[in-house]
Amino acid sequence: MARSSQVAIWSIESRFDSDAIILAPSELLSRTRRMIVLSVWRILYRKTTRILPYFDPLNDDEVLIRLGRRPLLNRSFGFMSILGLSCSALCSWEGILVTSVPSFTTGGPAVVIWTFVVGWIGITSVYTVMAELSSIAPTAGGQYHWVAMMAPESCSNFLTYLTAWLTTLAWQAIAITTSYLITTTLQGVVVLARPSYIPLPWHTLLIMWASILFAVLINSTTGRFLARLEGVILILHLVGFFGILVPLVYFSPHNDASVVFTDFFDNGGWGSQGLTFFVGLPSIASTLIGADCAVHMSEEIQSAATVVPQALVYTIFINGSLAFAMTIALMFCITDIDAAMAAAETMFYPFLEVFQSGVNSTTGAVIMSSVVLILAAASTVGVYASASRMIWSFSRDNGLPFSRHLAKRSSLPIYAIFSTMGISSLISLIVLGPAVALSALLSLVVAALYSSYMIVCGLFLWRRCTGSFRKAEDACDPAEGLVWGPWKLPEPLGILNNVFACLYSAVVLFWSFWPQTTAPTPETFNWSILIFGAVVLFSIVWYMIRARHHFRGPIKEI
Repeated sequence: MARSSQVAIWSIESRFDSDAIILAPSELLSRTRRMIVLSVWRILYRKTTRILPYFDPLNDDEVLIRLGRRPLLNRSFGFMSILGLSCSALCSWEGILVTSVPSFTTGGPAVVIWTFVVGWIGITSVYTVMAELSSIAPTAGGQYHWVAMMAPESCSNFLTYLTAWLTTLAWQAIAITTSYLITTTLQGVVVLARPSYIPLPWHTLLIMWASILFAVLINSTTGRFLARLEGVILILHLVGFFGILVPLVYFSPHNDASVVFTDFFDNGGWGSQGLTFFVGLPSIASTLIGADCAVHMSEEIQSAATVVPQALVYTIFINGSLAFAMTIALMFCITDIDAAMAAAETMFYPFLEVFQSGVNSTTGAVIMSSVVLILAAASTVGVYASASRMIWSFSRDNGLPFSRHLAKRSSLPIYAIFSTMGISSLISLIVLGPAVALSALLSLVVAALYSSYMIVCGLFLWRRCTGSFRKAEDACDPAEGLVWGPWKLPEPLGILNNVFACLYSAVVLFWSFWPQTTAPTPETFNWSILIFGAVVLFSIVWYMIRARHHFRGPIKEI
C-alpha cells in the first residue's frame, strides 16, 4: 500500500513538473510554481503517511529541497561550461611557471618534478573525496555544509563555523593572489619589452584594481553569458598550452635528463634531501588548489549531483597533465640558472627570462608571455565567481556581518559579488607597504584551504567507517540521515582513498608553515602560521562572543 502510494505521488509530481514546463512563461515562474505545488502536496501527504514521496537524486530541485535549501539561482552551467570555469580558475600550467620558483631556488629541478608528482596524486585523492561529497550535497557552501552534516552534534556548530570562515577567507585570499600575479606578470612583460621601465607600487595598485574590476564586471553579467564564456576559456586554456610548450621545447637548449630528474640542491641549508623535499611541497601543491570552485557554483549547475563530481575529476586530470608537462619542459629549458634567478629581481618571474633565452627573441618572448597573461586574467572570472558564492552562501546562513544584505540576490548574488570587489580593492592597498605584508596574506591560501580539506576528509572517513551513509533506495526518508549520492567510489577503494586524502592534507598543512631556508629574514620568513593562527583565534573568539547565539549551521529554508 505504501509503495503504491509512493508511485502515485511520483506520477502526480511528474505531471505537475510537466505542467510547469508547459504553462510557465519563464524559468523563474516555472521553478516557483513547481516548488509551491510540491510543498503543498507534501504537507497534505505527510498528514496521512510517514513515508516521503519518491526521491530522485538526479533532480536538482529535489536534492536542494532534501537538504533544506530553496532553489534560488538560475542553473546556467552545464558540464563543459563548469569544466571551463574550474580549469581556468585552477590555472595550473600557467601557475606552475610562478609557483615553482621557491622550490626550484632551494631544492633544484628534481625537487620541483617529484613534489609535483606527489602533489598531483595527493590532491587527486582529496578532490575525489570532495567529488563524493558534492554528489551527496551539491550546495554553494561546500565544505562547511558537509561538516554540518557529518560532525557530532556537540561540536557541529563550532566546526561548521570555523570551516566556513577558513574557506571564505581562503577564497578571498585566492582572489587577491590571482590579481597580484596578473599585475606583476604584466609589469614583468613590460620590463621585458622595455628594460627602462621601473615598476612602482602605485602602478601595481592601479593594475590590480583594473583586474578586479574586469573580473567583477564579467561576473555581473547574466549567468548564461558567463557559462558560454567559460566554455570559450576552456578552449583557449588548451590551445594556449600548446602555443607555449611547442616553441619553448623546440627552440630552447636542453638540460640532461639526469639534471632534471636527479639534481637536488640544498640552498635552504636543511642538510637533508627529505627536508628540502617537504619544505618545497606546499608551494608546488598550491598550483593544484582551486578546482573546488565547481563545488561553490553547484546551485547554478544543471544535474549538479553528477556534473560537479565529474568536473572535479576531469579538472584535476586535465590540469594536472598540462601542468606536469609544462613543469618538465620548464626544468629542461632552464639552462642558465643564475640568469633566471637574476631575472626574478627585475621581471618578477624567471620564466620570462627562460622564454627570451629559449626563443632568442624579445618579441617572441613577449607574445608567449602575453598568452600566459591573458589566460591568467581569464582565471580571475572563475576565482571571483567562487569567492562571491562563498560569501553569499555563508551570509545566507547568518555567518557573516551584514549577512542580511550580502545574501540578497536577483538572478545573481550581486551584493556578494560587489562585496568581494570591495574586500579585494581594500586589501590590495597592502602593496603600497612592505612586501612582507602582502606575502603574509598570500601565504594564508594553502593553510586555510587544506585545513578545511582535512576537517572534511576526517569527518567523512569517520562517518564512512561507522556505516552512517545509506543508499538512496534503502532510505525510507531521504530527508533524514546521510544518503549516498549517485557518484561514489566502490569499497574498499573509497576508504583507502579517504585515508590517503586525510594523511596528505595533514602533511601539506604541517609543512605549509615552514620557511624555505633555515635562516630566514623578515622578507623570506613564512608568516602563514601567524596569519592562520590569527584567523582561527578570531573565529573562536567571535564564535564564543556572538556567533554562537545566532549561527546554527546551514539554515533549513524548506
